[in-house]
Amino acid sequence: MYKKEGAEFFPRGLTRLVSGDKLSPISGLEVTNRIAEGGEEMMPLTMAKAGETATIRKISGKDEMRQHLAELGFVVDSAVTVVSEIAGNLIVQVKDSRIALDKTMANRIMI
Repeated sequence: MYKKEGAEFFPRGLTRLVSGDKLSPISGLEVTNRIAEGGEEMMPLTMAKAGETATIRKISGKDEMRQHLAELGFVVDSAVTVVSEIAGNLIVQVKDSRIALDKTMANRIMI
């Protein structure tokens, strides 16, 4: 990240500000898709493998979207099992139902 005229920019490569406008690579970083929040590691449901059961930690999106998912059974602290995955789209088991989710919707559910 570097600043220019009050705005912050993130260059395409992993870099850090050393001095002035000189950037150098950051070494020893492990890049993951996990999001650390409140000390917990979370990842989107799309990263779960078929057959894996996980606990829902967070659901993002607008209120209407979160309400719709809650009505389908996707609520925080409930278990969800990935039945199958094709191109990021999932069939999951929540409670006693199997539900198909597209990749965009599944990315809103953090496990």
